Amino acid sequence: MFLGQYEHIIDEKGRMTIPARFRELLAEGAYITQGFDQNLIVMTTASFNNIYERVNQMSVTDSNARQLRRLMFSRADRVDFDKAGRILIPQFLRQSNCLENSAMVVGVGNHFEIWSPELWKKQNDLLQDAEANNQRYATLDLQL
Repeated sequence: MFLGQYEHIIDEKGRMTIPARFRELLAEGAYITQGFDQNLIVMTTASFNNIYERVNQMSVTDSNARQLRRLMFSRADRVDFDKAGRILIPQFLRQSNCLENSAMVVGVGNHFEIWSPELWKKQNDLLQDAEANNQRYATLDLQL
């Protein structure tokens, strides 16, 4: 499971170290793609293939399905680790997600996200709003 949050430097070539515990979970391979909140999503090969199969079962006549295909796959790339445990974040993904010198790596269960520190701060501020959270999650069945 991908858990926690870490800040990492992005070097001049667009490489960023991924936490060792995350790399262990990605031993079978990984993919990076555009997220839904001006962030990036990194998922295991199995998870990416699962999404690929589900999206490709959607009708090509559905405009939302076509847009989802474009979002998920035109902006996707296979992730390979170098000897130092770094991945290369493609330039087009760095530019479109405001990633320059550093990034937040955020575990969200079955995958992790990469955020610019500025955008993560805004997202994190939303997550800390207890009143909004009570309303936002009231209808979800989160019984322990």
